[in-house]
Amino acid sequence: MQGDEARILLGFSPDSRPTLPQIKAAYRKKVWESHPDLFPAQEKSQAESKFKLISEAYTCLLPGAGREGSASATYAHVVRTGVPKASGGRRNHVLIRVPFLLLVLGTVGLGGLIATRAYRKQKEANPSHNPFLL
Repeated sequence: MQGDEARILLGFSPDSRPTLPQIKAAYRKKVWESHPDLFPAQEKSQAESKFKLISEAYTCLLPGAGREGSASATYAHVVRTGVPKASGGRRNHVLIRVPFLLLVLGTVGLGGLIATRAYRKQKEANPSHNPFLL
């Protein structure tokens, strides 16, 4: 679907430049008017096709539509998830798991080291007279 068709379908003039809030408002209005669940059974298939067209027009008019490989789409994905996508659209679970694992192991190791030092200091400060606790 081209931009002019999408604008007309959502109720804008073909040469207009609607903002994102205007696009969202028009989409919500059109979806509410043409949602298939609001129609009787005999008109449901026609409403479904119109609903799909409206959804396609909305995705066409959204900023960044059709440019999944662009820098802005990549930046948006990094901001949303924290990591870039690997090639082929797979997620980089290793980039998440390895630092998390190192963080957990480091915390446990450092916590154990601190606890051992505190125990030795306490033992030196308060020696026990019980021969079995040496």
